[in-house]
Amino acid sequence: MLRLAALLLMVATAAGAAEIDVIPRPASVAAGVGAGLRLDGGTAIRTPPGDAGAAQVAGQLATLLDLPAGGRHGGDAVVFVRDIVPGGDEAYRVIVADHRTTITAATDAGLRYGAVTLWQLATAGDRPARGSVVPPVTIVDAPRFAWRGLLLDSARHFQSTDFIRRTIDWMMWHKLNVLQWHLTDDQGWRLEIKAYPRLAAVGGFRTERDGRRYGGYYTQAEVRGLVAYAAARGVTIVPEIEMPGHALAAIRANPQIGFAGVGAEAAGDWGIFPSIYRTDDATFAFLTTVLGEVVDLFPSRFVAIGGDEAVKTAWHADPATQARMRTAGIADETALQAAFVRRIGDFINARGRRLIGWDEILDGGLPATDAVLSWHGADGALVAARAGHDVVMATAPTLYFDNRQSTLPTEPPGRGTVVTLADVYAYDPGAPPLPAGTPNTPVGETERAHILGVQANLWTEHMPTEADVERMALPRAAALAEIGWTTARRRDWADFVTRLPAQLARYRRLGLGADDGAVGVDIDARRDGATVAVRLADQLGYPIRYTTDGAMPGSASPLATASVTIPLGTTIRAASFAAGRAVSPVTTRTLDDAALRFRASQQLTPCSERVVLNLAGQGGPFLTDIMDACWRWPAADLDGIGAIGVGVAVLPFNFQLGDQASRVTLRPPATPGGEVVVRLDDCAGPVVAKLPLADVRAGVVTPLTAPLAATGRHDLCLAMTGRTADPLHVLAWVRLGPTT
Repeated sequence: MLRLAALLLMVATAAGAAEIDVIPRPASVAAGVGAGLRLDGGTAIRTPPGDAGAAQVAGQLATLLDLPAGGRHGGDAVVFVRDIVPGGDEAYRVIVADHRTTITAATDAGLRYGAVTLWQLATAGDRPARGSVVPPVTIVDAPRFAWRGLLLDSARHFQSTDFIRRTIDWMMWHKLNVLQWHLTDDQGWRLEIKAYPRLAAVGGFRTERDGRRYGGYYTQAEVRGLVAYAAARGVTIVPEIEMPGHALAAIRANPQIGFAGVGAEAAGDWGIFPSIYRTDDATFAFLTTVLGEVVDLFPSRFVAIGGDEAVKTAWHADPATQARMRTAGIADETALQAAFVRRIGDFINARGRRLIGWDEILDGGLPATDAVLSWHGADGALVAARAGHDVVMATAPTLYFDNRQSTLPTEPPGRGTVVTLADVYAYDPGAPPLPAGTPNTPVGETERAHILGVQANLWTEHMPTEADVERMALPRAAALAEIGWTTARRRDWADFVTRLPAQLARYRRLGLGADDGAVGVDIDARRDGATVAVRLADQLGYPIRYTTDGAMPGSASPLATASVTIPLGTTIRAASFAAGRAVSPVTTRTLDDAALRFRASQQLTPCSERVVLNLAGQGGPFLTDIMDACWRWPAADLDGIGAIGVGVAVLPFNFQLGDQASRVTLRPPATPGGEVVVRLDDCAGPVVAKLPLADVRAGVVTPLTAPLAATGRHDLCLAMTGRTADPLHVLAWVRLGPTT
């Protein structure tokens, strides 16, 4: 960070410099004069003779620009130059002037980031690179943080090697450089280990609660291929092998190494398992053999061991474990985990690597050479930094990209908390974790220097498909890229929003499935007699254009104001626009009486918001609180209503809650199968409808109806009753109508 500060002092942004559609925002941009660079079939791409690294980057740039690679003479040219640029190993300089672009850097990484910046310059304003003219400009740039990471969880749900290569590609385009690969957990062991083939053959597969067999694993040959593919794109893969907890898959394959605590039928459940490795010499021999193969496969400086959410009940209850603790003078199970981590760390250090784990590994003490992934936020980061540990900020919920991006019903499954693009952008990895401190213990540059960087996490418990994972990552990865790369003083939300449309256009051209939550139009409508008052909004505040005549909205369509009044029954179509082009898909709604009295589960409010998930399932996803199956419809218009209809799905209650299981809210049923109870005003108000659940079938959304007699505007509370939490009944939708 000090080197980057020096860079900014040396190369200040020129007054009146052009701002450009580049994400992350560069450190310095100065507008040039004269001719720019034309990109067409005659454009040459040249590298220093014999420079294999530059030639590799030139090939990647040629692919992005759709140009032939090589050293043609005459015409416009892109020239790669090796030289030191102030700002560190990843710094670069791009100069576009007089039909020539020079990309200068000391390292392959710097050349690659300069090439990505040139590609973005060429594709600004939603245009293809080939045939474009890049205006004259000088950019000098370097990252704020060395670790700009993304975690991909392949243990809970398995992704193909093609998908992982695709992810590495777009990481490169965002200047992200660390892929933490979560390969083992309770639900699956995804890595071939030659010494223990059952780990993959048995631990790599599970039987779901519905009887389906699910799984897969990566061979060592596939892993070597992915590591090489990533390295060629400036991405380091850091493997994560979970221990001492999150160990059920390994224990199913090799029962002698740990305490399962649950049966094999639980392998498809979600939550915190009691499964944990033993602490005897045989288990450490197993783990170090595994890690020996891991180190041979992954050349990364760091090896991640997890260390989080280790339930130590089995250690406490096991006489042999307790005897070893007494012999070693270990006071309690927290200290035992600390000793476990130290022993594993000693092995990793002996192999020339460094251990990194989630911030629970701080409990009981930790060698200063070990690094910490801080998911609990400022407190854990401050403790770690003051103890001399390097820290990567991976704070929940803001950097947990399994949280949904908006309240739109079209969001993919995941966790129910809404983490918007703006939420991610507002996060500062360098400031909030180490704020002003206290008068007695002020935070200084020594502590701040321990922040390696930032990482977002794609946990896949509730994201079963590759498309779900990609949508949850994008476009939030663009905000992640900027908070990891760009200095705090150069970051500007309004400016980011103006640059985002070009990035969204790049996603479309590259076939990336970015989520529309940030730009998608939310239509909020309220009936007023024979008309409907409509509010159109998106998260980013882009201009919204709409039509009511059946046409698709375009740049000449009416611009939405604070509220639009239209006749009841009108079909409205709307989209967000920037620079005269649509940046969102078209949202279409026919605002008749039935539509105004319909809500998907994502448009309802969970009553208590304890563990809210947007669960996948046939007819889903379904937004529900697994600790309290209860929803609210605020200010429902009940005038003219004679009935209520609901769509109900039944899912397995496949959650490991431990001692929290007793806290699941269960409402006494009036019938053996339970019912949906509807109350007015609050969840203790008068009952106005009951819908029996006896006929609800698994695998489909079952519609139920019942009479409802009430008038006026009231909050509706809809709660499930039942004697047990399993199975889990969830609402798909609610509809109010004149009759049953």
